[in-house]
Amino acid sequence: MLHNGQHLDGLSSHEAKERLQAEGYNELPASAGKSFQKVLADVLLEPMFLMLLACGMLYIVIGSIEDALMLLGFVIVVIVITLFQEEKTQKALEALRDLSSPRALVIRDGRQQRIAGREVVRGDIVLISEGDRVPADAILLSGEHISVDESLLTGESLPVRKKISTDHDFSGHPGGDDLPMVFSGTLVVKGRGVARAVRTGPRTELGSIGRALEKLVPGDTTLQQETNVIVRNFSILSLVLCTLTAVVFGFTRNDWVNGFLAGLTLAMATLPEEFPIVLTVFLALGAWRLSSYQVLARRIPAIEMLGAATVLCVDKTGTLTENRMTVTGIVSGGNFHPVDEARRSLPEAFHEVVEYGILASPPDPFDPMEKAMKELGERALGNTEHLHRDWQLVREYPLSEKILAISHVWRSLSGTGFVIASKGAPEAIASLCHFDAVRYSLLEKEISLLAESGCRVIGVARAVFTEEALPEEVHDYRFEFLGLLGLADPVREGVRDALAECYTAGIRVVMITGDYPQTAGYIGREIGLDGAENIMTGNELDLMEDSELEKRIADIRIFARVAPAQKLRIVQALKKQGEIVAMTGDGVNDAPALKAADIGIAMGGRGTDVAREAAALVLLDDHFDSIVRAVRMGRRIYENLKKAMAFIVSVHLPIAGMSLLPVFLHWPLALLPAHILFLELIIDPSCTIVFEMEPEEREIMNRRPRKIDEPLFSRQVFSRSIVQGLSIFLLLFLVYAFMQSNGYGEYKARTVCFLGIVSGNLGLIFANRSWTKSIAAVFTTPNRALWWVCGGTIFFLLVVTFLPFFQQLFRFAPPGWGELPLVAALCISCFLIADVVKLRTISNKFVRES
Repeated sequence: MLHNGQHLDGLSSHEAKERLQAEGYNELPASAGKSFQKVLADVLLEPMFLMLLACGMLYIVIGSIEDALMLLGFVIVVIVITLFQEEKTQKALEALRDLSSPRALVIRDGRQQRIAGREVVRGDIVLISEGDRVPADAILLSGEHISVDESLLTGESLPVRKKISTDHDFSGHPGGDDLPMVFSGTLVVKGRGVARAVRTGPRTELGSIGRALEKLVPGDTTLQQETNVIVRNFSILSLVLCTLTAVVFGFTRNDWVNGFLAGLTLAMATLPEEFPIVLTVFLALGAWRLSSYQVLARRIPAIEMLGAATVLCVDKTGTLTENRMTVTGIVSGGNFHPVDEARRSLPEAFHEVVEYGILASPPDPFDPMEKAMKELGERALGNTEHLHRDWQLVREYPLSEKILAISHVWRSLSGTGFVIASKGAPEAIASLCHFDAVRYSLLEKEISLLAESGCRVIGVARAVFTEEALPEEVHDYRFEFLGLLGLADPVREGVRDALAECYTAGIRVVMITGDYPQTAGYIGREIGLDGAENIMTGNELDLMEDSELEKRIADIRIFARVAPAQKLRIVQALKKQGEIVAMTGDGVNDAPALKAADIGIAMGGRGTDVAREAAALVLLDDHFDSIVRAVRMGRRIYENLKKAMAFIVSVHLPIAGMSLLPVFLHWPLALLPAHILFLELIIDPSCTIVFEMEPEEREIMNRRPRKIDEPLFSRQVFSRSIVQGLSIFLLLFLVYAFMQSNGYGEYKARTVCFLGIVSGNLGLIFANRSWTKSIAAVFTTPNRALWWVCGGTIFFLLVVTFLPFFQQLFRFAPPGWGELPLVAALCISCFLIADVVKLRTISNKFVRES
C-alpha cells in the first residue's frame, strides 16, 4: 500500500498470527470471573442454604438422619443448578466485553483491515483518525494536525499535539506536546495519521501503571430498584409468617423442635430469592441475545428502554442506505453528464472534476465516496494525463466545523509550485471560491439537478500556489470552481419492511441527514417513510426558538442539511414532548446527542470510538433492520421478564398456604423441607431458563410502546398472579380438608396434596407462556427448556411417589385405585385453573374496552 509516497504493506497475516501467539492478546489482565470456590461460597451464604442447614440440624436433633442426608443431596443439586446459571451468565457477559473492546484499522497483507483492538500486535501499521481510541503504544510515521487526549494516563485535560517521528526506535512516556508517539487507550481528538505499534497489552504505558479498561457492568436500573422493593416486602412478610408459624406450632402442640422446622419450611416456601436471580439472568442473557442480532448493549438499562421507544431518529447514509457509493452524475460548466458504469470514458469537459476529486482524497481511500471517485477515475481516466500517481502530498487541510471541505496540497515532480485540490459540501466549496449571489443561485440549481434524483452532492475546486511558504488558512488560496459530483447510495434491502414494522409497533421514524432536502426526500419516498414531505433544514432549525421547535417537531419526518451539533436540539425537543428517543450517530460531534437520547445507538462499522463509548447500544452492522430487530428483542425480554416475575408470585402462594394453614388448624403438616426443595427445583429453572427462552408472541410488534413509567408489576398483572395462585391453593385446601375429615391418613393426604401442587406449578408455567392465548393455542410453540423441565418433573414425581425408599423419605403413601379419580380431578383442575383465570381476565378486559 502506498501512503504519502511510502510503501506500507504492514505485517502479513502469518506474521501477525505468530506474534499474537508469542506475545498474547493486546489487552490488560481482565478482572477474574467468579471461580468455583467463589460461587460455592456465595451459595453457602445464601439464606436458603442457611435454612437448609438449620433444617438438617433439627432433623439430626430429632434423630432423622435419612432426612438430613436427603437435604444434603438436594443442596448438591442446588449448587449444580447455580453453577450452570452462573457459567451461562458469565459467558454471555464475557462475549459482550469482547465485542465492546475498541476496533483498529490496520494494514496487513498490503491492504486495510478493520480488526478487534485486542488482536493488534507489535509491528502492526495502524491508521488512526479523529474519534479513534488508540489501540497500542505506537510511533507516528505520518499524519497531519494530530492532537490526542492523554488525560487517561496523565490527568491533563487539554489535548496534546503530536509530530511525526524521525527516530523509529523512539520510546517515550506520555505528557507534553510534540512527542512522536501515541499511547494505548488515549483518544485522537483531531487529525489522522499512520503509526507503527511498538508495545501492546500489559507492556503499554496503560498496562505499566495498572489502569483497568472500562468493563461492561450492569447499571443500577429501574427494574433493579423495583425488584429490590418487592424482595424487601416479601422478605418482611416471610419473616413475620414463619415466626408466627413456629410460635403457634410450639404453643399448640408443645413441640418446639418441629415448630422451628415448620417455621423454616414456611420461610423456604416464601423467601423471594428468585427475583434478583431472574433479573440478572434475563438482562445478561438478553444482552447476549441482542449481540446475535448485531446489536451490542454497552449499558444494560438500554435493554429495558428498547420496548418503550416511541421515536427512532436514524442517519440516512449507511443505516437506511448501503453506504456503497457510485458516481452517477457530474455537473461542470452548467452541463450535466450521467455516468454509466458500463462506459469506460468521459467527455473531456468533465475530466477535471473527477481528477481533482481524486486529488482531494487519500491515495488509498477508505471512505465509500472517495472509493467511488477513485474507481471512476481508474475506469474513465486510466489512459489520460489526469491521474497523478507520482505527485507528492505536501499538506492536508482537514475537515473542520468552520469549513466542511478537505484540501490537499500537491507538488508535481516535473513542475514548479503547488497544486491544491479541494472537495466537500458545495456551500463550503462556493465559500472557498468566493461566489457572489448570482453564481450561488446557479449553483443551487445545479445541486437540485443531482439531489432530486437521490444523489449525495460533492463540490470540487482547485487552486495553484507558487510561493514556498504555504498559508495557514485554506481560505488564503484563490480557488477555481470545477463542478459537482453526484453519488448514489442504494437503499438497503429490507428497510421498507422494517419501516412498516415500526409503524405497526407505534414507533415514529425520523430521518436525520447532512444531505440536501431533495436527496433526503427522494430516499424517504423510496423507503416508504410516512410524511416524507415534512422536511426541516438545519438553517431553519437555527432560526427557530426551542418553543417553536417543540410545537412543530411532532410533524417533521426528515431533518436535512443538519450538522451533528444540531442533533442534540432535536433529541431534547422530542424528549420534552414525552417521547422515548432512540438516536443513531457515528461521529465525535454526535456524542452529546447519543448521551442525551434515551437510547443512544452508535454505528459499529463506520462509527468512531467516541460515539461507541457515548452510546448505550452499538449497531455492529450499521443496518436499520438490526435496530428494529433489537426493539423486537427488547420487547420480548421485558414481556418474558414480566411473565417470569408473575409466575414466581403465583407459584409461591399455594406452597405458602399449604405450609401455613395446617399449623393453625392443628392438622399434620402438608409440606416438609424436602417437598419445598423439590418444588424449588421446578421453580428455579422455570422462572429463569424456561421463560427466558420463550419466543416472542406474534403480535408483539402490533402493540403500542409501553409507557416508561409502567411498573413491572402493574395492578392487572399483580392481581392476576394473586388470583391464579389463590385459586390453586383453594382447590388444594378443599381436597386436603376433605381427606383429613374422611380419615385418609397423613401420608396419603400429603401425597395427593403434593401431586396437586406440582400439577399447579406446571399449569402456571404453561398458562403464563402467553397472556393473550390459551394453553392449547401455545402448546406447539417450541421451547426446549420447557419440555426438559416438564419431563424431568414428571419422572422424579413418579420416582418419589411409587418407589418405597423415596416414599419413606418424603413421608408419602401412593394413592390407591379408589383415590385415583380424586387425584386425577385435582391434578387436571390445578393444571387448568390458572389458564381459566387468565382467559377470564382477558375476556373482562375486552368487555371493558369495547
